[in-house]
Amino acid sequence: IDEIDAIGRTRSVGAMGGHDEREQTLNQILVEMDGFEPNASVMVVAATNRGELLDSALLRPGRFDRRVVLDLPDMAGRKDILAIHAKGKPFASRSDALGKPTDHGVDWDKVAKRTVGFSGADIENMLNEAAIFAARMGKTEIDMKDIEEAAMKVKLGPEKKRLQSALDRKMTAYHEAGHAVVSYFSPYLDIVHRISIVSRGMALGYTLSPPEKDRLHETKSHLIDEIAMTMGGRAAEEVIFHEMTSGASNDIDQATRIARFMVMEFGMSKLGPVNFGPERDVTEWGKAYMEQQPISQEMLAAIDREISKLVDTGYKKALALVKKHKKKLDVVAAELIKKETVESEEFEQLMGGPKTKTE
Repeated sequence: IDEIDAIGRTRSVGAMGGHDEREQTLNQILVEMDGFEPNASVMVVAATNRGELLDSALLRPGRFDRRVVLDLPDMAGRKDILAIHAKGKPFASRSDALGKPTDHGVDWDKVAKRTVGFSGADIENMLNEAAIFAARMGKTEIDMKDIEEAAMKVKLGPEKKRLQSALDRKMTAYHEAGHAVVSYFSPYLDIVHRISIVSRGMALGYTLSPPEKDRLHETKSHLIDEIAMTMGGRAAEEVIFHEMTSGASNDIDQATRIARFMVMEFGMSKLGPVNFGPERDVTEWGKAYMEQQPISQEMLAAIDREISKLVDTGYKKALALVKKHKKKLDVVAAELIKKETVESEEFEQLMGGPKTKTE
């Protein structure tokens, strides 16, 4: 049974009663799985992405009593998945016929590092897209450039050439340069991989800093730097144009979300190591009708203040870095206006050398 949560969600516990067809289906499944007659030779396997929503009766011993959690693959897992989906596709070799190394050959270790956070389906899609890119360019082999472009498409969507005025391009360039400059001078952040003002999806531009390795723990220092980097675009707009644009709306949302997690779930604020709990799921609205609010109004106000303080701290840090390194900001923005896309090596040359990163 795939997507078992569609019929196996927690049954209604609200004050308002009702005849829900889904509940009747769930009750029938419960009876069939643990009815009057033993069915020792029958095994039922189900899958869901929302295991926390399932009714407790489904998960008791005798019904679904074994759980296998499929997490995103680590680096070794990604290399194995890449090997599976690379079969039958022609990839460029890392050396030519004379044994000399080539620049365009596919380095699978590098691809595995590049795809941190990709699922198995993402990796399969990426290699298929890489093959399509190579075919469109008339190539007989898939090289690293094709894989890189395919990885960008999987995560951010296809490139879009929008009609923009010179001022719009300049604003986008300084916005993305702001992200990149703040990231470069934030020691706990990963190295900037690519900056572009070519639109993808709904974004007018992007600054990509994929993690170099799988990250299992988040530190407070890293998260604060993450907020500062996220607000770097807005800071650059204020310093250069003395104006605010709507282009930072997604950045503000992301920064606020990080700060909310830090305060409410990670205990990284002056309120102490207290979990104030995630917001209720839609299935718990009935319970909420019968229960009192577990957090006082005074504490809710204190949580709001701490969230605002973290975001404001990150913004002030971004503003200070952008003002201090305004010449670097101008150089990166000018290069973006000229070339539209700046890769990692080019960016580090513009900044004066490789970034010093703190683990």
